Amino acid sequence: MKRLVVIAGLIAALIVSAILALGVGSVSLPTHEVITVIAGHLGLNAGAPSDQLYEQIVWELRAPRIVAALAVGSILAVAGAGLQRVTRNILADPYLLGISSGASVGAVTVIVFGVGQGAGPMKIVMFVAALLGGLGALGMVMLLVGGRLMEASGTRTILAGVVVGQLCAAYVSLAIMVFATKDAAVAVLNWTMGSFAGVRWGDAVITIGVGIISAIAGIWLIKPLDAMALGDTSAASLGINVERTRSVVLIGSALVASVTVATVGPIGFIGLIIPHIVRMIFGGQYAAIMVLSPLLGALFMLWSDTASRALVPSREIPVGVVTAVVGAPLLAWLIWRRGGRP
Repeated sequence: MKRLVVIAGLIAALIVSAILALGVGSVSLPTHEVITVIAGHLGLNAGAPSDQLYEQIVWELRAPRIVAALAVGSILAVAGAGLQRVTRNILADPYLLGISSGASVGAVTVIVFGVGQGAGPMKIVMFVAALLGGLGALGMVMLLVGGRLMEASGTRTILAGVVVGQLCAAYVSLAIMVFATKDAAVAVLNWTMGSFAGVRWGDAVITIGVGIISAIAGIWLIKPLDAMALGDTSAASLGINVERTRSVVLIGSALVASVTVATVGPIGFIGLIIPHIVRMIFGGQYAAIMVLSPLLGALFMLWSDTASRALVPSREIPVGVVTAVVGAPLLAWLIWRRGGRP
Protein backbone atom coordinates (compact mmCIF):
# COMPACT_ATOMS: atom_id res chain seq x y z
CA MET A 1 0.00 0.00 0.00
CA LYS A 2 2.82 2.40 0.89
CA ARG A 3 4.41 1.82 -2.50
CA LEU A 4 1.16 2.51 -4.35
CA VAL A 5 0.70 5.75 -2.43
CA VAL A 6 4.24 6.82 -3.32
CA ILE A 7 3.69 5.97 -7.00
CA ALA A 8 0.46 7.96 -7.07
CA GLY A 9 2.16 10.83 -5.26
CA LEU A 10 5.07 10.90 -7.72
CA ILE A 11 2.74 10.84 -10.73
CA ALA A 12 0.74 13.72 -9.25
CA ALA A 13 3.97 15.59 -8.50
CA LEU A 14 5.10 15.10 -12.10
CA ILE A 15 1.86 16.53 -13.49
CA VAL A 16 1.84 19.52 -11.15
CA SER A 17 5.56 20.14 -11.66
CA ALA A 18 5.23 20.05 -15.44
CA ILE A 19 2.43 22.63 -15.36
CA LEU A 20 4.38 24.89 -13.03
CA ALA A 21 7.59 24.50 -15.05
CA LEU A 22 5.79 25.58 -18.23
CA GLY A 23 5.24 28.97 -16.62
CA VAL A 24 8.86 29.44 -15.47
CA GLY A 25 11.50 31.15 -17.56
CA SER A 26 12.71 34.50 -18.83
CA VAL A 27 9.04 35.27 -19.45
CA SER A 28 6.85 34.18 -16.52
CA LEU A 29 3.40 32.96 -17.48
CA PRO A 30 0.26 32.67 -15.31
CA THR A 31 -0.64 29.08 -14.49
CA HIS A 32 -4.18 29.46 -15.86
CA GLU A 33 -2.78 30.53 -19.25
CA VAL A 34 -0.49 27.52 -19.30
CA ILE A 35 -3.42 25.22 -18.54
CA THR A 36 -5.48 26.92 -21.27
CA VAL A 37 -2.80 26.31 -23.90
CA ILE A 38 -2.25 22.68 -22.91
CA ALA A 39 -5.97 21.96 -22.66
CA GLY A 40 -6.47 23.47 -26.10
CA HIS A 41 -3.91 21.14 -27.66
CA LEU A 42 -5.48 18.19 -25.86
CA GLY A 43 -8.88 19.14 -27.28
CA LEU A 44 -10.38 19.87 -23.88
CA ASN A 45 -11.35 23.50 -24.49
CA ALA A 46 -11.28 24.09 -28.20
CA GLY A 47 -13.63 27.06 -27.82
CA ALA A 48 -11.22 29.03 -25.62
CA PRO A 49 -8.35 30.34 -27.77
CA SER A 50 -5.23 31.46 -25.91
CA ASP A 51 -2.90 34.38 -26.54
CA GLN A 52 -0.64 33.62 -29.52
CA LEU A 53 2.50 34.63 -27.61
CA TYR A 54 1.59 32.28 -24.76
CA GLU A 55 0.83 29.60 -27.33
CA GLN A 56 4.28 29.86 -28.89
CA ILE A 57 6.17 30.01 -25.59
CA VAL A 58 4.28 27.17 -23.92
CA TRP A 59 3.72 24.73 -26.74
CA GLU A 60 6.57 25.36 -29.17
CA LEU A 61 9.44 26.24 -26.82
CA ARG A 62 8.87 24.92 -23.31
CA ALA A 63 6.63 21.88 -23.70
CA PRO A 64 9.10 19.88 -25.88
CA ARG A 65 12.00 20.42 -23.49
CA ILE A 66 9.89 19.49 -20.48
CA VAL A 67 8.72 16.29 -22.15
CA ALA A 68 12.33 15.51 -23.10
CA ALA A 69 13.54 16.27 -19.56
CA LEU A 70 11.00 13.85 -18.11
CA ALA A 71 12.00 11.16 -20.60
CA VAL A 72 15.78 11.63 -20.19
CA GLY A 73 15.54 11.55 -16.40
CA SER A 74 13.54 8.35 -16.57
CA ILE A 75 15.91 6.73 -19.07
CA LEU A 76 19.07 7.48 -17.11
CA ALA A 77 17.54 6.34 -13.81
CA VAL A 78 16.45 2.98 -15.26
CA ALA A 79 19.81 2.47 -16.98
CA GLY A 80 21.68 3.24 -13.76
CA ALA A 81 19.53 0.88 -11.69
CA GLY A 82 20.06 -1.98 -14.13
CA LEU A 83 23.80 -1.41 -14.48
CA GLN A 84 24.31 -1.31 -10.72
CA ARG A 85 22.72 -4.73 -10.40
CA VAL A 86 24.39 -6.59 -13.29
CA THR A 87 27.85 -5.18 -12.49
CA ARG A 88 27.28 -5.67 -8.75
CA ASN A 89 28.73 -2.20 -8.17
CA ILE A 90 26.79 0.65 -6.56
CA LEU A 91 28.80 3.24 -8.54
CA ALA A 92 27.80 1.96 -11.97
CA ASP A 93 25.90 4.24 -14.35
CA PRO A 94 26.17 5.08 -18.08
CA TYR A 95 28.57 7.94 -17.32
CA LEU A 96 31.05 5.96 -15.18
CA LEU A 97 31.03 2.96 -17.53
CA GLY A 98 32.23 5.20 -20.37
CA ILE A 99 29.04 4.78 -22.42
CA SER A 100 28.11 8.47 -22.30
CA SER A 101 31.71 9.45 -23.07
CA GLY A 102 31.76 7.15 -26.08
CA ALA A 103 28.49 8.60 -27.33
CA SER A 104 30.04 12.05 -26.91
CA VAL A 105 32.91 11.03 -29.18
CA GLY A 106 30.46 10.16 -31.94
CA ALA A 107 28.50 13.38 -31.58
CA VAL A 108 31.62 15.58 -31.34
CA THR A 109 33.03 13.93 -34.45
CA VAL A 110 29.95 15.05 -36.35
CA ILE A 111 30.05 18.59 -34.95
CA VAL A 112 33.78 19.21 -35.41
CA PHE A 113 34.68 17.21 -38.51
CA GLY A 114 31.31 17.13 -40.25
CA VAL A 115 31.52 13.34 -40.60
CA GLY A 116 28.31 11.96 -42.06
CA GLN A 117 26.83 15.36 -42.86
CA GLY A 118 24.88 15.14 -46.09
CA ALA A 119 23.97 11.50 -45.39
CA GLY A 120 20.69 12.61 -43.80
CA PRO A 121 19.19 15.18 -41.43
CA MET A 122 21.72 16.45 -38.87
CA LYS A 123 19.82 15.05 -35.89
CA ILE A 124 19.66 11.56 -37.39
CA VAL A 125 23.37 11.65 -38.16
CA MET A 126 24.03 12.73 -34.55
CA PHE A 127 21.87 9.89 -33.22
CA VAL A 128 23.69 7.31 -35.34
CA ALA A 129 27.13 8.68 -34.45
CA ALA A 130 26.34 8.79 -30.73
CA LEU A 131 24.92 5.26 -30.87
CA LEU A 132 28.03 3.90 -32.59
CA GLY A 133 30.25 5.75 -30.12
CA GLY A 134 28.33 4.42 -27.11
CA LEU A 135 28.42 0.85 -28.37
CA GLY A 136 32.10 1.21 -29.25
CA ALA A 137 32.89 2.41 -25.72
CA LEU A 138 30.95 -0.51 -24.24
CA GLY A 139 32.89 -2.87 -26.51
CA MET A 140 36.17 -1.43 -25.25
CA VAL A 141 35.05 -1.89 -21.63
CA MET A 142 34.09 -5.49 -22.35
CA LEU A 143 37.45 -6.07 -24.00
CA LEU A 144 39.28 -4.75 -20.95
CA VAL A 145 37.34 -7.02 -18.58
CA GLY A 146 38.04 -10.15 -20.59
CA GLY A 147 35.85 -9.97 -23.66
CA ARG A 148 32.82 -11.71 -22.16
CA LEU A 149 29.70 -10.10 -20.82
CA MET A 150 29.52 -12.76 -18.12
CA GLU A 151 32.75 -11.41 -16.66
CA ALA A 152 31.58 -7.78 -16.60
CA SER A 153 31.19 -7.25 -12.89
CA GLY A 154 32.53 -5.40 -9.92
CA THR A 155 35.35 -2.93 -9.53
CA ARG A 156 37.14 -4.16 -12.65
CA THR A 157 34.28 -3.00 -14.86
CA ILE A 158 34.16 0.44 -13.23
CA LEU A 159 37.91 0.88 -13.64
CA ALA A 160 37.63 -0.16 -17.29
CA GLY A 161 34.85 2.38 -17.72
CA VAL A 162 37.01 5.11 -16.18
CA VAL A 163 39.86 4.25 -18.57
CA VAL A 164 37.59 4.36 -21.61
CA GLY A 165 35.93 7.56 -20.38
CA GLN A 166 39.32 9.28 -20.00
CA LEU A 167 40.36 8.23 -23.51
CA CYS A 168 37.10 9.60 -24.89
CA ALA A 169 37.53 12.84 -22.93
CA ALA A 170 41.05 13.21 -24.34
CA TYR A 171 39.68 12.79 -27.87
CA VAL A 172 37.00 15.44 -27.27
CA SER A 173 39.56 17.89 -25.85
CA LEU A 174 41.92 17.30 -28.78
CA ALA A 175 39.10 17.80 -31.28
CA ILE A 176 38.13 21.11 -29.67
CA MET A 177 41.63 22.53 -29.21
CA VAL A 178 43.27 21.44 -32.46
CA PHE A 179 40.65 20.83 -35.13
CA ALA A 180 37.51 22.79 -34.24
CA THR A 181 36.67 26.19 -35.64
CA LYS A 182 35.67 28.87 -33.13
CA ASP A 183 31.95 28.29 -33.75
CA ALA A 184 32.33 24.51 -33.57
CA ALA A 185 34.33 24.76 -30.35
CA VAL A 186 31.64 26.90 -28.72
CA ALA A 187 28.95 24.47 -29.92
CA VAL A 188 30.83 21.48 -28.51
CA LEU A 189 31.53 23.15 -25.17
CA ASN A 190 27.89 24.12 -24.74
CA TRP A 191 26.72 20.69 -25.79
CA THR A 192 29.11 18.73 -23.53
CA MET A 193 27.67 20.47 -20.45
CA GLY A 194 24.15 19.29 -21.28
CA SER A 195 21.22 21.44 -22.30
CA PHE A 196 17.57 21.06 -23.29
CA ALA A 197 17.52 24.52 -24.90
CA GLY A 198 17.52 23.29 -28.49
CA VAL A 199 15.01 20.47 -28.00
CA ARG A 200 11.94 20.56 -30.22
CA TRP A 201 9.01 18.21 -30.66
CA GLY A 202 10.89 15.83 -32.96
CA ASP A 203 13.53 15.26 -30.29
CA ALA A 204 10.90 15.05 -27.54
CA VAL A 205 8.93 12.36 -29.37
CA ILE A 206 12.07 10.24 -29.84
CA THR A 207 13.13 10.53 -26.20
CA ILE A 208 9.64 9.83 -24.82
CA GLY A 209 9.42 6.75 -27.05
CA VAL A 210 12.79 5.50 -25.81
CA GLY A 211 11.74 6.35 -22.24
CA ILE A 212 8.60 4.23 -22.50
CA ILE A 213 10.56 1.32 -23.96
CA SER A 214 13.22 1.52 -21.23
CA ALA A 215 10.58 1.67 -18.48
CA ILE A 216 8.80 -1.40 -19.88
CA ALA A 217 12.14 -3.22 -20.19
CA GLY A 218 12.96 -2.33 -16.59
CA ILE A 219 9.70 -3.83 -15.36
CA TRP A 220 10.26 -6.94 -17.49
CA LEU A 221 13.70 -7.36 -15.90
CA ILE A 222 12.49 -7.14 -12.30
CA LYS A 223 12.46 -10.90 -11.68
CA PRO A 224 15.90 -11.74 -13.16
CA LEU A 225 17.53 -8.71 -11.52
CA ASP A 226 16.09 -9.64 -8.13
CA ALA A 227 17.40 -13.18 -8.58
CA MET A 228 20.86 -11.91 -9.54
CA ALA A 229 21.14 -10.30 -6.09
CA LEU A 230 21.78 -13.85 -4.82
CA GLY A 231 24.71 -14.30 -7.19
CA ASP A 232 25.02 -15.69 -10.71
CA THR A 233 25.04 -19.34 -9.65
CA SER A 234 21.93 -19.03 -7.48
CA ALA A 235 20.14 -17.03 -10.17
CA ALA A 236 20.95 -19.65 -12.78
CA SER A 237 19.61 -22.38 -10.48
CA LEU A 238 16.31 -20.47 -10.39
CA GLY A 239 16.06 -20.63 -14.17
CA ILE A 240 17.43 -17.15 -14.91
CA ASN A 241 19.58 -16.78 -18.02
CA VAL A 242 22.23 -14.62 -16.35
CA GLU A 243 24.36 -13.93 -19.41
CA ARG A 244 21.35 -12.93 -21.50
CA THR A 245 20.07 -10.64 -18.74
CA ARG A 246 23.48 -8.99 -18.38
CA SER A 247 23.73 -8.59 -22.16
CA VAL A 248 20.29 -6.98 -22.39
CA VAL A 249 21.05 -4.51 -19.60
CA LEU A 250 24.53 -3.55 -20.83
CA ILE A 251 23.67 -3.22 -24.51
CA GLY A 252 20.27 -1.67 -23.78
CA SER A 253 21.86 0.90 -21.47
CA ALA A 254 24.36 1.79 -24.18
CA LEU A 255 21.55 2.28 -26.68
CA VAL A 256 19.31 4.45 -24.53
CA ALA A 257 22.18 6.49 -23.04
CA SER A 258 23.40 7.21 -26.56
CA VAL A 259 19.99 8.60 -27.47
CA THR A 260 20.04 10.98 -24.50
CA VAL A 261 23.59 12.11 -25.28
CA ALA A 262 22.71 12.81 -28.91
CA THR A 263 19.65 14.80 -27.81
CA VAL A 264 20.88 16.89 -24.89
CA GLY A 265 24.55 16.02 -24.31
CA PRO A 266 26.10 13.99 -21.47
CA ILE A 267 24.39 14.51 -18.10
CA GLY A 268 25.81 12.87 -15.01
CA PHE A 269 24.57 11.78 -11.57
CA ILE A 270 20.96 10.92 -12.49
CA GLY A 271 21.63 7.23 -13.11
CA LEU A 272 23.94 7.11 -10.11
CA ILE A 273 21.98 8.74 -7.28
CA ILE A 274 18.31 8.06 -8.10
CA PRO A 275 18.46 4.25 -7.57
CA HIS A 276 20.30 4.89 -4.28
CA ILE A 277 17.55 7.18 -3.05
CA VAL A 278 14.92 4.55 -3.87
CA ARG A 279 16.96 1.84 -2.11
CA MET A 280 17.38 4.04 0.94
CA ILE A 281 13.60 4.44 1.27
CA PHE A 282 12.27 1.08 0.03
CA GLY A 283 15.16 -1.36 0.29
CA GLY A 284 16.82 -3.40 -2.42
CA GLN A 285 13.83 -5.10 -4.07
CA TYR A 286 13.94 -4.36 -7.79
CA ALA A 287 10.17 -4.28 -8.03
CA ALA A 288 10.37 -0.97 -6.17
CA ILE A 289 13.60 0.23 -7.77
CA MET A 290 12.51 -0.30 -11.37
CA VAL A 291 9.07 1.26 -10.86
CA LEU A 292 10.03 4.24 -8.70
CA SER A 293 13.41 5.12 -10.22
CA PRO A 294 12.03 6.35 -13.58
CA LEU A 295 9.39 8.46 -11.82
CA LEU A 296 11.86 10.01 -9.40
CA GLY A 297 14.48 10.44 -12.13
CA ALA A 298 11.97 12.24 -14.33
CA LEU A 299 11.01 14.58 -11.47
CA PHE A 300 14.64 15.30 -10.60
CA MET A 301 15.56 16.08 -14.21
CA LEU A 302 12.49 18.26 -14.72
CA TRP A 303 13.34 20.52 -11.78
CA SER A 304 17.03 20.53 -12.70
CA ASP A 305 16.15 21.83 -16.16
CA THR A 306 13.70 24.34 -14.68
CA ALA A 307 16.39 25.61 -12.33
CA SER A 308 18.88 25.85 -15.20
CA ARG A 309 16.71 28.41 -17.00
CA ALA A 310 15.33 30.25 -13.98
CA LEU A 311 18.19 30.77 -11.51
CA VAL A 312 20.07 33.40 -13.53
CA PRO A 313 17.97 36.11 -15.22
CA SER A 314 18.40 36.34 -19.02
CA ARG A 315 20.90 33.43 -19.04
CA GLU A 316 20.63 29.66 -18.97
CA ILE A 317 22.88 27.47 -16.84
CA PRO A 318 23.82 24.10 -18.42
CA VAL A 319 21.63 21.44 -16.86
CA GLY A 320 24.66 19.22 -16.33
CA VAL A 321 26.03 21.84 -13.94
CA VAL A 322 22.78 21.82 -11.95
CA THR A 323 22.66 18.03 -11.67
CA ALA A 324 26.31 18.00 -10.54
CA VAL A 325 25.78 20.74 -7.94
CA VAL A 326 22.82 18.86 -6.50
CA GLY A 327 23.99 15.32 -7.16
CA ALA A 328 27.55 15.47 -5.82
CA PRO A 329 26.63 16.59 -2.27
CA LEU A 330 23.72 14.15 -2.25
CA LEU A 331 26.00 11.29 -3.26
CA ALA A 332 28.52 12.33 -0.61
CA TRP A 333 25.76 12.32 2.01
CA LEU A 334 24.59 8.88 0.89
CA ILE A 335 28.15 7.53 1.16
CA TRP A 336 28.53 9.04 4.64
CA ARG A 337 25.15 7.72 5.73
CA ARG A 338 25.99 4.17 4.61
CA GLY A 339 29.22 4.30 6.62
CA GLY A 340 31.19 2.46 3.97
CA ARG A 341 28.71 -0.42 3.63
CA PRO A 342 28.34 -1.82 0.06
